[in-house]
Formats: sequence, C-alpha cells, structure tokens
Amino acid sequence: MKRASALAAASFVCAILSTQIQGCSTSHLEIPRTWSDAALADLEVPLADPAGAIHFVPSDFYYKIPVRPIYRSYPVYAPGSEPAGYFEWLNKQVPVIIWNEHRKPPLKSETDWIHAGEMVFRAPTSYDGNSLMRLSDVRSAEWYRYIGGFRANDGTIPNVRYVIRKQGTVELGSFACAFCHTRIMRDGTIIEGAQGNFPFDRAFAFDIRNRNTLNDAQSFQSFLYRAPWVRNDPQEILQTMTMEEIVGIHEAIPLGVIARQRSSPFFPAQVPDLIGVKDRRYLDRTGLQQHRSIADLMRYAALNQGGDDLATFGTFTPIKLLGEFPTPTDESQSRYGDEQLYALARFLYSLQPPPNPNEPDSLTAHGEQVFRRAGCAGCHTPPLYTNNRLTPADGFVVPEEHLQRYDVLPISVHTDPNLTLKTRRGTGYYKVPSLKGVWYRGPFEHSGSVATLEDWFDPNRLKDEYVPTGFKGYRVKNRPVKGHPYGLDLTPQDKQALIAFLRTL
Repeated sequence: MKRASALAAASFVCAILSTQIQGCSTSHLEIPRTWSDAALADLEVPLADPAGAIHFVPSDFYYKIPVRPIYRSYPVYAPGSEPAGYFEWLNKQVPVIIWNEHRKPPLKSETDWIHAGEMVFRAPTSYDGNSLMRLSDVRSAEWYRYIGGFRANDGTIPNVRYVIRKQGTVELGSFACAFCHTRIMRDGTIIEGAQGNFPFDRAFAFDIRNRNTLNDAQSFQSFLYRAPWVRNDPQEILQTMTMEEIVGIHEAIPLGVIARQRSSPFFPAQVPDLIGVKDRRYLDRTGLQQHRSIADLMRYAALNQGGDDLATFGTFTPIKLLGEFPTPTDESQSRYGDEQLYALARFLYSLQPPPNPNEPDSLTAHGEQVFRRAGCAGCHTPPLYTNNRLTPADGFVVPEEHLQRYDVLPISVHTDPNLTLKTRRGTGYYKVPSLKGVWYRGPFEHSGSVATLEDWFDPNRLKDEYVPTGFKGYRVKNRPVKGHPYGLDLTPQDKQALIAFLRTL
C-alpha cells in the first residue's frame, strides 16, 4: 500500500508540475481532450456584438477528421546560400513519417515531450498545392526581392521547410506554428516562439497577384475577414476592390504584424510572442480566448490551425463562401492528435527568453524608479509585468456578467478600438500585455503601429499629422496613434531611463 501511495503521489506531482521538473517520467499521463464540447462552450470571451456568437463543430465531427502525419522535414535555404548538391540530394530522399496514429517519438520524460513538441511546432500543415507559398517561390530571386529579403545568418529561411511525402517529389511545407512565431534578429540569429517577423502579408500579396483570379481573391478575403453582423462591416469593401487594391492592402502590412484569419487587413494584429505564454491568462490581443490550463492552449492551437475555419458566427458560416461545407474526411481536412497538441503545448510552456544584452546599470535603476513612480506597475505588475486583465475599448459597454466571469479593469486606455469592435476577434477588450522581452520585440501596440519604444513614448504620435513608424494602413500617409498617454509627459531624462529599464526585462 505504501508503494501504491508513493506511485500515486508521484503521478500527481508529475501531472501537475511536469512543465517544471526535468526527467520526470510522464508515460502514465492522461492526455487532456482537446475538443471538449463543454470546454469549448465557454472557452472564448464573447464577441462584442452577441449577434456574431461563435459555434464550433461538435466533437464527434472533429474527431472524425484524420490526424495529420508529421513527416521528416529539411531546411530551406535562400538563393545563393544553398549547399552544392543539396536539392539533388533531397530528391533522392524517401518519405519518413515521424509521428502519426501508428508511430510516434519517445514520450517518456519531460525532455522527450518538449523535443516532440518542438517537432510539432516546426511541422508544416500546408504544402505547395494548398498554400500561399510554393516551392518555386523560395527558389526564386524575384520572390525574395518582392518580400524584401529574408534569411538567417546560416542562409536558411527558418519559417518554412522542405518535405518529402512522395519519393522524388520535394514540396515546400508552410503554416507550421514556426511560420509566424520565429523571429530573425538583426544579427541573423533565430528566436523560436518570439513575435515573428516573416513578411507574411507580402508573401500573401505575391500569391494573390500571381496565382489568383479577382473572384478568387475577393472570395478568400471574405472567408478570412467578413463580419456581416458588425454594423457597416468595413470588410464588405473587399468584395468590390480591384486586384491591385487587394494586393496593396496586404503589401502595406509590415513585419511583425499579420492580417490573420478573423482579424482584418485594415485592422491587423501584432504577432504574439509565445515566450512566457504559460503565464498569460488571456490569449490574443483582444483577450479572445481564456487560458485556464494546458488543455486551453491545446485548444488555441487546434482552432488556429484549421479548427475555427469550420465555425459559424451567428448565422454566418465563412467557409461556405468557398463552396459547400466540408465533411470531416474531405482531403482538405486534417488535425493534430491530442497527444501531438499536448506535446506542442509543453514545448511552448518550456520556452525561455534569449540572453538579454541589456545589463542593469545606474540608468536602468533610475528607470525602474520612474516605472514605479509613474504607476506603470498598476497594470504591468512585476514579476510578469502584466496584471493579466482586460481593458475595455472606447465604445464598448461592459456587460454586468463579464465583471463576474472575467478580470476586467474599470478603465480604458483609449487605443484604437477597431480590431476589437469590428472583427471576428472583437471582444470589446484588449488584454494588458506583458512588457517582458520588449528588447527583442516590435513593432508595438495591438496593430503594431509604432516600430520602437521611443516611438511609443513620443507625444507626437497623438497628433493627426503623425506618420506611424509601424503599420500605417493602405494608402495612409499619416494618422494619429491614439491612447495610452502614460509616460508621454515624462522629462527626456526620465523617458530615456524608463526605456532603458524596459529593455532589461
């Protein structure tokens, strides 16, 4: 009995603390169920307009979708950087499945789970025929000139991978988690899980311009962004735009910002930094999804890799704009298994920030005093440098029941409300972001309107004639970046010290 009790206690400790204890055996773990109808029912913070209330496909539909196999993949090199004979060698490789329903990597220790999760993080979910990027793109100097040049210091493009699913056929794999959440620093080093800076929307624009009819481009934009329950839905204009206009709105979106599904190319979202995600209580800039457990992070990954493409918003089902609603076994449908998603979530929980080159000194010590004196810690509370609460946008009236269900601040910081009031991710709130890691991140603000911290603390950004240094908008030359006036009235010396301190976090 004593041995049984000890084993039970060890199982409990491993299950609860396995993200912290290295080497703990996890072969006994019960993997959380990703697609739980009950959990999904209250997973998301309701949209600002209840007419757009989301309804997910039921679990019996979801679990009929085939599990996505993970193939061995290989680095992609930019033109001029590829080793001699590399592509010819790739063409001789045989397909190797490293994880599917019948085969999987070792999953006995915490290290095993994290390593397996990194495989999932890097594994493509789309290939040449069904992706916005093709093999011919990454092997074309024209494509690199168009997107603005992009490579790590080893010559690779770490956001995408080559995959062999059939011997003699090399495909470009994309839309892994790493596609958006890998950052290449100025010195060419790579930070996995950080706010990504791949030129996603320029690649999207290239695809639209070169491989789409106008009707296809308009239909796909509507599928991604329309929100017809929103009064005067600003996305409606996409259906009447020319090809050049659609291309132009995506070309206007800078690195580190993305017009992801359920957002808008007019109100894009800053790419989130996943380092430290285990400490975030709400996910997305609009605080769309609650993060109550590792299972919720699994659900977030499942939804953002195809799950919410199948959702209905009120009476609007976006995927029907592309044709008939798919069956679970349609070729277009695939999903990660629960075990794969669990490994992915544990990998994301394990992410650590890169070494910070900004050392504390007398200037940063003064900046910390400014931080506390100015009251910044009220919202950006140490040690997480966020209070993990939601702040309502201007124009949103907080429902009484939200005060009981969610952590809502009684103040608005008056930033632009469009992302959270006029899109399918619009809850009426923005979450209070963490300030940790700002030294390697940017651009800033929920739509990435300013490139640097210096720009954020520039009082000129509130003026109509201001020229945003980050996201401006299509055919926009100048506009104010409103809201969050805190710190704008500091003296130049205090502002310099505050910024120096923030870069040590």
